[in-house]
Amino acid sequence: MTVRTKNIVNFMCKAIASVLLLQTLFFKFSAAEESVYIFSKLGVEPWGRIASGVFELVASVLMLWPRTTAWGALLALGIMGGAILSHLLVLGISVQGDGGQLFAYAVLVLLSALVLVVNYRRQLGTLLPASLFPSK
Repeated sequence: MTVRTKNIVNFMCKAIASVLLLQTLFFKFSAAEESVYIFSKLGVEPWGRIASGVFELVASVLMLWPRTTAWGALLALGIMGGAILSHLLVLGISVQGDGGQLFAYAVLVLLSALVLVVNYRRQLGTLLPASLFPSK
């Protein structure tokens, strides 16, 4: 993969993950009916809804900041892993007749974040053992 292609892929993954995470903040922070329903069904309303919104905001900002992209993507992986498990174990794929749209968004963010973690993995070496990131 050329450097130009890799830069385009990274930009697209940052944009997809950040836009999807940021667009849900309004619904979480304004206590929109669907968000309240989801977090009530999970048994963590309201603190779970607000905390997940805060973590998603932090993940988005970290992903967009070049020096912390990997850390934001790693945080997004964790958040979306939890969201996907919540859908699969409690909520179901389709929530309140959305046709699985929220689930699809979670999968898309997870895949975008995974690409970013792989492509920016050297940033993680600042706190992780260097043996995890062999040099070429």
